[in-house]
Amino acid sequence: MKLLIVEDNERVSLFLLKGLRESGHVVDHADNGRDGIFLAATGHYDAIVLDRMLPGDIDGIAIIETLRRIGNRVPILILSALSEVDERIQGLKAGGDDYLTKPFAFGELLARLDALVRRSQLGAVETTLSVGDLKMDLLAHRVTRDGAPIALQPREFKLLEYLMRHANQVVTRTMLLENVWDYHFNPQTNVVDVHISKLRQKIDTADPPLLKTIRNAGYMLSSDA
Repeated sequence: MKLLIVEDNERVSLFLLKGLRESGHVVDHADNGRDGIFLAATGHYDAIVLDRMLPGDIDGIAIIETLRRIGNRVPILILSALSEVDERIQGLKAGGDDYLTKPFAFGELLARLDALVRRSQLGAVETTLSVGDLKMDLLAHRVTRDGAPIALQPREFKLLEYLMRHANQVVTRTMLLENVWDYHFNPQTNVVDVHISKLRQKIDTADPPLLKTIRNAGYMLSSDA
């Protein structure tokens, strides 16, 4: 994970930086609110560990409110010596995702970060796929190439979706039969070849051709020559 620590206490900061880096994570650090906001807004972090009380006029709550206001949804774990219920509620209502009071066990902090990142990744539902200038909108069930719409039958759409999800990989006939047709046996049919041929006629009307036959292996969807 790539993490941002916003903490002004030197002892706590060194403890977190050492532990997280030894756990294999990439970690940046800010010791005040202004630098914390700048890094959080300009960097791409999997999660932020944020001290509730910071020096100056920008505390942890202000950082959270600022990030949420500009649309930054990075998961935030609040650290604080303030353990009262009202303080925790304020931090969570501001947009924090979890709250851990000091002193804390490093193992618990690491577990909470893992859970936050895991939840955020599950929430990031993929709605579009692309290979070169070929685009698929999974919600609208719409396919275009270089902006021009391509009409596909339901099975062709499912076949293309599977190929796009495995772009630049060799996909065998068996893989297609199992995942597109739900056949877990060899039906002794050329159904895959027929549908591949129809799909190629629809998506490869422009250069470069995207759908390639890999001799004695299967097929590959790729924008590479």
